[in-house]
Amino acid sequence: MEKIRTLRGFRDILGDELEKFKKIEQAFRKYSTRLGFREIELPILEKTELFVRTIGDTTDIVEKEMFTFIDAGGDSLSMRPEATAGMVRSYLQEGLYATERLTKVCTIGPMFRHERPQKGRYREFRQIDVEVFGVKEPLVDAELIFMIRMFLDDLDIDRYRIEVNSVGCKTCRESFRGVLIEFFEDRKSELCDDCLRRLERNPLRIFDCKNEQCIRVTADSPLLFNSLCGECKDHFDLFQKHINDFGIDIEVNKRLVRGLDYYTKTVFEITSDDLGAQKAFIAGGRYDNLVEEMGGPPTAGIGFAVGVERLAMLLPQKMEESGRECFLACIGDRARGYLAPVLKACLSGDISLRYAYEAKSLKAQMRYADNLKCNFVLILGDNEIDKGMITLRDMAGKTQEELPLDVEHIVSVLKERLSG
Repeated sequence: MEKIRTLRGFRDILGDELEKFKKIEQAFRKYSTRLGFREIELPILEKTELFVRTIGDTTDIVEKEMFTFIDAGGDSLSMRPEATAGMVRSYLQEGLYATERLTKVCTIGPMFRHERPQKGRYREFRQIDVEVFGVKEPLVDAELIFMIRMFLDDLDIDRYRIEVNSVGCKTCRESFRGVLIEFFEDRKSELCDDCLRRLERNPLRIFDCKNEQCIRVTADSPLLFNSLCGECKDHFDLFQKHINDFGIDIEVNKRLVRGLDYYTKTVFEITSDDLGAQKAFIAGGRYDNLVEEMGGPPTAGIGFAVGVERLAMLLPQKMEESGRECFLACIGDRARGYLAPVLKACLSGDISLRYAYEAKSLKAQMRYADNLKCNFVLILGDNEIDKGMITLRDMAGKTQEELPLDVEHIVSVLKERLSG
């Protein structure tokens, strides 16, 4: 019978990679908690309309990449391709806008896009998502980038760039739209079919095209940054001042626009040359109109997402062993009678204890403990029980000693040795 395998672009996560994910999420939670973020859980399935209205119907995500289906009730549902849309829906549905002047929330979980699988990016991928609602001042823009830097410092990652830009507001874009259309009208023959449609509906999306010919066409196009209104210029200037106050180095990339329609003013990407062609592993920006466009009151918003798989690629290939485990080798039925009380005492004392479930020779159990990379092995057989003792073997130092067969004393000694 043929074995059932995972779907293309979906996979199991285990071993060192899972340990990297845990390390990343632990470091993130440290700084999100310190900066006052609350963690929430969002559903994986949402109405397709949510993503069409927020991400934009001319984006690649909505047009090509969502997992969408019609359910038994005739509703169009989609697996979430990103988290901001669901965060805004939750912010409105749960009435947070009515009870909180400032809302800082985050979530961690899987997202889904029907993309071509590639290294560090799969059709199911894990994201850390951060959102702040209710703050117009650019200080919070700088605070989020400072948070990212502290988070990356905690992971000992230093080979990256912080690229920033301003994509302006509706007023800026409307005045720029005509300039952009005029530029591309003379180059329509060089655009792909998707970009020809975008030219009519949303010409800014042409900058997201991955077609090499279209990329060449946009290389000398006009820049939205040069058409910013006074308010947006002031916002970006003040943002840069705050960034300087935090002591953070940034690069202004005037061609950075991000691939989602809801962004306004500040946008940013954290990139690393160590990731190859797809360099970004953290990205975000402002969306000051999105809450209102979703039926809520005018509310400023800003956030970012971390691609956990891509960030994990920047960590060492092999994770350091925790080195905090012990093993209990029981020889004979009498010794196995001590397993339960020793296990209970170790777990209560925050000590990880491993053991063999089936009866094995001492040599086999020692080999098993060595494979598990346990630091210490407790050896208990009839001889030890008759003497009222238990043998403690240091696997690294290759030394051993006898301890009284007293559970509390054994745990106390193990704690002391493991902390040394």
